[in-house]
Amino acid sequence: MTIELIENREPPDVGFETFSPLKRAIKCVLVNPLANYLPAGLTKAVLRFGKSELAEANWADPGGWRSMVISYNGQCSQIADKILVKAGTVPTALRNRKRLASHLIADLIDADGSDSTHVLCLGAGPGQIITEAMSKAKTASHATLVDLNSDSFDFGRKLANDLGLGDHVSFIQADVRDLHEYFHDQPHIVKMMGICEYLDDEQIVTIARAAADVMPKGAPIVFNSISKSHGTDRFFRRVFGLNMNHRSPGELSELMRQAGFGNFLSHREPLGVYHVIVGRKVEATD
Repeated sequence: MTIELIENREPPDVGFETFSPLKRAIKCVLVNPLANYLPAGLTKAVLRFGKSELAEANWADPGGWRSMVISYNGQCSQIADKILVKAGTVPTALRNRKRLASHLIADLIDADGSDSTHVLCLGAGPGQIITEAMSKAKTASHATLVDLNSDSFDFGRKLANDLGLGDHVSFIQADVRDLHEYFHDQPHIVKMMGICEYLDDEQIVTIARAAADVMPKGAPIVFNSISKSHGTDRFFRRVFGLNMNHRSPGELSELMRQAGFGNFLSHREPLGVYHVIVGRKVEATD
């Protein structure tokens, strides 16, 4: 079956970070090979000596919410983190992804037409993308954030309170695959950002199908793909213990199609590492 996937080649201008052609070339021929092939033990020792908060966060919980917040904020005091976070391709692309996703979700909230748009966030962590989107939207919204671990919730509540959204955000500690057991309100929008790269195909289809089961026809789901174009997959696996599954927007959209979604629109952030994709619930799931 042909996937209905359209790529938006003119992403919105939301303050993206980019690299100059010279910096890209230096990364490709020098920086990335060094990062990928220096002995992992030596690299870890240097990062420990440099007191890298990003490295420590990933060693404790690879790809977890703390490392995400460090990358999103981009404000680091240690020299090692200034190099990793400010100059690293993946952390820079993550900040681009956050800006792009929050912009797209804000537009979806404004286009929904409900008195208060309900956004369901799966694998939400502290919910930094959704609270940013809600603060940007011109119309009212509220969000339910679901995560298997609750250790990010206090941080997330503070983020929401700082934006004046404390009464509009609720957190649930639960397995997102079991939505039907505890979630009984139809969401107008579902956000599934930052989790597909850590799941296998079957897990993605299972979670997406659980989301589709509680969504009305036509409701959007927002998710992202990740490409190996960042050039440092070997570094992340060997040094950070971060094992990501790279898929094209088409490959990921095919998995979403199996769960009952279609009419996909893909938005590429400027570094080409991430695509943020919006699909629509089109049919009942099996």
